[in-house]
Amino acid sequence: MSEAAYQRLWDSSHLILEELLDQEPLLGEAVSESERQPFQYRLSSLYLHYLGLLRRFDTLYDQMVQPQKRRLLRRLLDSVACRVLELKDDLVRADLCETHCLDQVLQDLKLTPADLEVPIPRYFELERSSILKEREHMLVELLSRLKPEISEGSFPILSRTEAIILLQKAERARQGRLRATFMREIRKEEERDRKIREEGRFKFSQDEAAVTIQKVWKGYLQRKRTQQDRRTEMEFIGMLPSASPVEPMGARSQASLGADVRRLRQTEKEEEFQLAVVKAHDHLREVEGPDMKEKMKEQIRQWFIECHALTGRFPDYPDESLGGSSLIFADKTPEQVRMELEVQVQENKKKEQEKSKGKEKEEEEKQKKKGEKTKKGEADTMLRALPSKSVPAINAGHKEYTNLWKNRFDSLFPSQSFDSETLKIEERKDVEQEIRIQVDDLMRQELKNLRLAVDREETRPVKPPKKKAGKKPGKKKKEKDLTPDRPMDSLFEELVVLGLLKKSETVPLKDYIGDCLYLGSALNLANKLPMPSLADIRQNMALYGILRLGSPDIHSMAPLIRSILLVGPSGMGKKMLVKAVCTETGANLFDLSPENLQGKYPGKTGVQMLVHVVFKVARYLQPSVIWIGNAEKTFYKRVPKEEEEMDPKRIKKDLTKALRLLSPGDRVMLIGTTDRPQVAEMKGLCRTYERILLLPRPDYASRYVLWRHMIEAQGAQGTQHLDISALAKVSDGYTAGCILQAIQAVLTERRLLQLSKRPLLTSEFLGPLAKLDPVYREEEESLKDWYFKTPLGKKRMKLLKDQDAAEEAKLAKEKKKKK
Repeated sequence: MSEAAYQRLWDSSHLILEELLDQEPLLGEAVSESERQPFQYRLSSLYLHYLGLLRRFDTLYDQMVQPQKRRLLRRLLDSVACRVLELKDDLVRADLCETHCLDQVLQDLKLTPADLEVPIPRYFELERSSILKEREHMLVELLSRLKPEISEGSFPILSRTEAIILLQKAERARQGRLRATFMREIRKEEERDRKIREEGRFKFSQDEAAVTIQKVWKGYLQRKRTQQDRRTEMEFIGMLPSASPVEPMGARSQASLGADVRRLRQTEKEEEFQLAVVKAHDHLREVEGPDMKEKMKEQIRQWFIECHALTGRFPDYPDESLGGSSLIFADKTPEQVRMELEVQVQENKKKEQEKSKGKEKEEEEKQKKKGEKTKKGEADTMLRALPSKSVPAINAGHKEYTNLWKNRFDSLFPSQSFDSETLKIEERKDVEQEIRIQVDDLMRQELKNLRLAVDREETRPVKPPKKKAGKKPGKKKKEKDLTPDRPMDSLFEELVVLGLLKKSETVPLKDYIGDCLYLGSALNLANKLPMPSLADIRQNMALYGILRLGSPDIHSMAPLIRSILLVGPSGMGKKMLVKAVCTETGANLFDLSPENLQGKYPGKTGVQMLVHVVFKVARYLQPSVIWIGNAEKTFYKRVPKEEEEMDPKRIKKDLTKALRLLSPGDRVMLIGTTDRPQVAEMKGLCRTYERILLLPRPDYASRYVLWRHMIEAQGAQGTQHLDISALAKVSDGYTAGCILQAIQAVLTERRLLQLSKRPLLTSEFLGPLAKLDPVYREEEESLKDWYFKTPLGKKRMKLLKDQDAAEEAKLAKEKKKKK
């Protein structure tokens, strides 16, 4: 695509964004419980639209070259991603469920299931590639020091004669097998000749032999043509996969090459822009700086004089934490200053009156508490979207685009270099800010001298505004540093040597295969609870884990999520999802599983040191993922006797304390995986893990996609002899891990070599699949029952019961009317 095409895409994106910003105020209005479904529909529609915008802005930021436009696009991209996360949080509170049935909204908006996929911004990986390579190199070096000890002990060393004898045995065995095969063929041929001699052979004339051969050959050719025509027709209507898919690889490679060239141009233009920023900053400070300084001084002196004329005393100089002299330059007249002072005096009088009336109000409040309880209950049932932190940022970005870039013709800048006039305007603000700090220091001293000379008054210390005592929701206790003298490199090395910091495997999130649920809305209308699909789990991991950990700006603005618990039977890909989060965000993987902690950091002080060091290194090397496998063991109701030596509950208290200290901006996430949550304490587990995702067994659509994708990944192609739909039906109850094991057992290297002569059959997979254990209904029902005992599950079940009761009441009224 050309630069003009990307500019048109940007223009059309802002038209959509303008429509969405007009709809935002409607979400802030409170809605009653009876209008829950329309409210959910509005949220879902906005969510899907913002997902589309996120995809567009990601493409634009990845491919646009002009550096100033890219800065605006980066702010818009992060703000829209944050808005997607906020809408997801609102959807969870409205649906009382982690997954949502958006098939009806997709149909109304004329979108496809592909539009549900959460796009992962490309800059997560591209802009941190150098840092990730350095960290990986350091980790590989530390692991390489430990590998020789392991390798020397695991492989025995053979002498030269022993190695020769071993090779001779193998070669003689190979030759014996070949000789036996050759002799077997000779015996078969001799037996065939003997039977012919005994029974006698029917002799054809030359013409009869020719006709017989022609019949067989023509019949073979016709059958082959018919099969080919039938296959072509089935491929055309989409009932069979294409045997030889013709992909425009040339066009794809050319497009990817063009994208790489544009990224190289981005780096060149960015370097030019950085040099121009330094030059413009120095030039403005030298040329316009002195005039700015004198103008600020004159304005501040005029403010001193006017305030002294109005109030009879010189004003207090604004503190630097409040903005300094920028408050003076906010276009306030002396009359406005006098009004502000009068308002402050009136507020002080009101406070004194309120203190005298406090006792009377306390008695009245006690009487009103009963009425307030009922009002609070009504307010709790009202649905409303939470205030957004990202919408003001999106509005500001949209206004900047409208003012600067909407009507700007790129023909003036064909090389996509920076705009010098816009650069000067931005740098002039920075220079003014620097000069203002210098002027504030000078004018504070001048104000002190004026007070001594005119009012003979010493400088009054500026008292910061008093803060109310009590608990502050945003302020938390600082964590005591138990390792102040140790450098970060030594802590990093210690965690690697002990096996607590591991190298994660490269697993893209797209490899977590699964299809979405197509009939979720129909099930909701029938008051049946639809179970989440594998596509829903993939999307939730992208929203809860990857988008938040990938960018510090997104993490600081988005609703805070510190921990996730993945619950599901073994073989559902829980560890794969953890590795995918680390791969997509470049996060470090810390393993705090009970089995991995055995014998490490013993004692109470050791546990405190363990948790402290892990979280300290995780914060320093963020983004980081702290993984706890078999998370139920940390919260055992009763520890089994065979695991008492392991002491799996020893990090329970320190882990919860460390999690509470994480704040917005700390890109550290705890992810737990478990297949037996029933044996754990419900309260402790739900307090530690803020989001609980249930992974049920795959449905038919997901199993169909899994079979097809995994067979193709092993190097085989689907044929008319292979009925994938039948395999998807037969494998009901089996997990993705079981399906992969069955495919790997069948598609060996030898079997892959035989595919040209012997195509794959459906029956070949049944034997290996039958040897594996499926997820039995009792196990699945047990996990569902446990999930519906979680706080969110309880709310969901209560909502369903209320809806059923309301429908029954409606039916009863209709029956009475008919009578």
